[in-house]
Amino acid sequence: MTFRTPGFSRRLGTGRTRLLLPVLVVLAALFVAYLVFTSIWTDLLWYRSVGFSSVYTTQLWARIGLFVGSGLLLALIVGANMVIAYRLRPAYRPLSVEQQGLERYRVAVDPHRRLIGIGAVAVLALLTGSSISSQWPVWLAFLNRTEFGQTDAQFGKDISFYVFTYPFVRLVLGFLFATIILSLLVAVVVHYLYGGLRLQGPGDKASPPARAHLSVLVGLFVLLKAVAYWFDRYGLANSERGAVDGPGYTDINAVLPAKSILAVIAVICAALFLVNIWRRGMMLPGVGLILMVVAAILIGGVYPLLIQQFQVKPDELAKEQQYIQRNIAATRKAFGVDTAQVVPYGARPESSNDALSKEAAGLAGVRLLDPNVVGETFQQLQQGRNFYRFPDALDVDRYKVGGANQDVVVAVRELSGAPAGQQSWVKDRLVYTHGYGFVSGLGDRLAPNGTPEWMTKDMPPVGQLPISKPQIYFGERSNGYSIVGGRGQQELDYPDDSAAGQRNTTYDGRGGVGIDSFFNKLLFATKFQDRNILLSGAINDGAKILYNRTPREMVQRVAPWLTLDGDPYPAVVNGRVLWLLDGYTTSNAYPYSDRVSLGDATRDTVTDTRSAVAKQANDHVNYMRNSVKATVDAYDGSVRLYEWDETDPVAKTWKKVFGNTVQPKASIPPDLLSHFRYPQDMFKVQRQVLKRYHVTQAAAFYGAQGFWEVPQDPTAEGKTQPPYYQSLKLPGDAAAQFSLTTVFNPRGRPNLAAFMAVDSTPGPNYGRIRILELPRNSLVQGPGQVQNTFEADTVLKEILNKLRIGGTRTVPGNLLTLPFAGGLLYVEPMYAQAAGGSQQEPYPVLRQVLVAFGDRVAAGVTLKEALDLLFKGGDIPGGETPTQPPPGGQGPGQLSEEAQKALADALRYLKEGQDALNKTPPDWTAYGEAQRKLQDALTRAQRAGVERPPATPAPTPTTTPSPTPTP
Repeated sequence: MTFRTPGFSRRLGTGRTRLLLPVLVVLAALFVAYLVFTSIWTDLLWYRSVGFSSVYTTQLWARIGLFVGSGLLLALIVGANMVIAYRLRPAYRPLSVEQQGLERYRVAVDPHRRLIGIGAVAVLALLTGSSISSQWPVWLAFLNRTEFGQTDAQFGKDISFYVFTYPFVRLVLGFLFATIILSLLVAVVVHYLYGGLRLQGPGDKASPPARAHLSVLVGLFVLLKAVAYWFDRYGLANSERGAVDGPGYTDINAVLPAKSILAVIAVICAALFLVNIWRRGMMLPGVGLILMVVAAILIGGVYPLLIQQFQVKPDELAKEQQYIQRNIAATRKAFGVDTAQVVPYGARPESSNDALSKEAAGLAGVRLLDPNVVGETFQQLQQGRNFYRFPDALDVDRYKVGGANQDVVVAVRELSGAPAGQQSWVKDRLVYTHGYGFVSGLGDRLAPNGTPEWMTKDMPPVGQLPISKPQIYFGERSNGYSIVGGRGQQELDYPDDSAAGQRNTTYDGRGGVGIDSFFNKLLFATKFQDRNILLSGAINDGAKILYNRTPREMVQRVAPWLTLDGDPYPAVVNGRVLWLLDGYTTSNAYPYSDRVSLGDATRDTVTDTRSAVAKQANDHVNYMRNSVKATVDAYDGSVRLYEWDETDPVAKTWKKVFGNTVQPKASIPPDLLSHFRYPQDMFKVQRQVLKRYHVTQAAAFYGAQGFWEVPQDPTAEGKTQPPYYQSLKLPGDAAAQFSLTTVFNPRGRPNLAAFMAVDSTPGPNYGRIRILELPRNSLVQGPGQVQNTFEADTVLKEILNKLRIGGTRTVPGNLLTLPFAGGLLYVEPMYAQAAGGSQQEPYPVLRQVLVAFGDRVAAGVTLKEALDLLFKGGDIPGGETPTQPPPGGQGPGQLSEEAQKALADALRYLKEGQDALNKTPPDWTAYGEAQRKLQDALTRAQRAGVERPPATPAPTPTTTPSPTPTP
């Protein structure tokens, strides 16, 4: 039997404790290293899978370089000052209560002095390195900067100095300031701890070596301040002090010279501190420091304030006029609106019914299918199964139909997950892996029952667009990971009527990361914190894991220097479904340019009420270009970046940073090129700028009387009206152009001020902005007034009330504005949707088209009918059968047999339509069919020599004058 003394047990316990602590530290360090490795390696595997590994490695090395370089430099400087302060400690410390108290700390610190010093410096270095490494874009942009070829109006420097060089200079100055301040703090602590500095006792409070050391550090700090003052002069290029952004009168005549004077004073003050190395006392540096502080307050603060208050404010326009003019020119250039054409329009709109009817006959391609309304219709008619979803806001594109381009509303059928009650890890991750199909409806026409006229539909897809790969493995709803493509793996492709009830597929695309090895399974189980990846036997040879697979996320990762548009849209290109995205280069350092909040400028009804469109961050920018068009293959995740704006210096700079990642514009395939369009967020920012900067004269700009505003959406209270894609013909155009359009109201008024459109078809006129400005004294109704007229007009109100019978609600579509016959034509599709719980029509269907021109309004089942009634003076559909003879003096008995038969048919179909309306709820399918037959009968009657009689119930004529707006 072995006996152990208590002392031995205590020593053994102490030894185990001492051994356990290092082991735990090592294990913790290894675990952290494993997590870091997992994050880095799985990210690198993803970048390799999409062919952009150089983007990741460039960022990674830049971060590591900045982290190590800045951390090491700070550690060397701060550590050196710590060592210097220790070595300059006095050999003799006078006895005092203060020194006796410090002696206890010296005794405790001295045995671990090096460890404490290294630890403190290491912590400071880690914090600094982490902060500086996040500034890798500033560093890389500076190294690869590209000149703009334009100089600022004040200092004559190339714009690239402000965009690339100045931010880097401020970064370096910030690092140096932090280094000197930390060195000064560390030196003060060491000097005080070892007696070089004293707070109590007679005589000097600092030893000569300590005074010299601290004088050098303070002198260097003040010298850096002098450099900062000098570069602050260039920071005035984005001053917000004056009437507009950019240096104004006070900045140029007071702040600018003040910065130069303060820089000189700071140099003198720094010299006084350095001279103090050889002098006793702190009088000279103290005087210099007081002088600098007083000068900063008086020259840098009070003097500019006095100039602003007593010279500028009493005569602001005269003092600021040239600087306002600089701001106007720079802002228009920075946002690409300097070539916008503003032309007078609407002074003499056409008033002849014959001329208007002739003009209306040539009006074609007006988009009645509203992509922000018919998402529910797509969902109900094309969903197929409840585990598929369409977005709540669809997209508008163009496709060849009958040899001509037509507006088409498009969407893809994405997967929302395994059916309710059937979820399991295998089903969620290995079976229900992708969406299926591309669905599209013609924009300018609908089926007789008010539903879309499909161009492509169903599963498998049928229609006018051949699609070889309809599977959607990469989409806007693909937020989680999926494991696909393993040997023998059966993934649900689409449901059908076969005995199995579904068709299966196995992914064979290039995208994805192999996950058939134990090592990769372990890494991804760690990354997604899902042990099933490691333990499941359902993952077979050849399996791949798909992750980071939403289009915006993918493009943002491969092009981190871009700001992406909030609305990716799908297109069928050469038989494959591609996601198309627009990328912007931005800056907030363009001199004299006005800053715009991306978040505020791009907010509207769609971003506030729909989840399919991403909101922009509230970043303030004063330069913006649509420099890149990007695509993501919905099947294999292939990402392509194409240069779009070949003149943008910011894009050129980043092309140097990430070489060979952006393909030249000339390499864009023609079939893909035809689907690119002008991006919405860029257009929204430009209209935000043009609300004010359509005024190009400084005096008028300062007065602000001619400023505009974007109207509120008349269909959504408190929301800004979104821009609309539509094909239209502007004055001077030979044919209709696919355009993105908006309107403006005068600031604070509801009537219309201007109509704006940008050509959106790639070609020589792409990006051309045209603004039709109405006469200042014009009282053309704005969108809100037109909507109010539609609802208030007695005849239209009767029609709309009939649509709302039985709990059915009306859903107004986009209120389109079109230049027409020297004026502006409003077109609004009006949808009807059955009340909740009804299974007849639980989705919006088009029932009426409302139109307005001048002071006249009308409605019809089709746009043609509405325009005919508007310009021919007919009656609104829904009225009683006329009892008087038709115009021309002929009674029914005098008509030909063919004409009498046609009229009899028309009366019968009219009654059928009325009967369908009077049902509860109304039978819209029967009503639409009756209206179609009624039109055919009336056409036959016209051919037989009878002028078209009123077609519908309301006895009041459609050309009801609308209320005149209050000026």
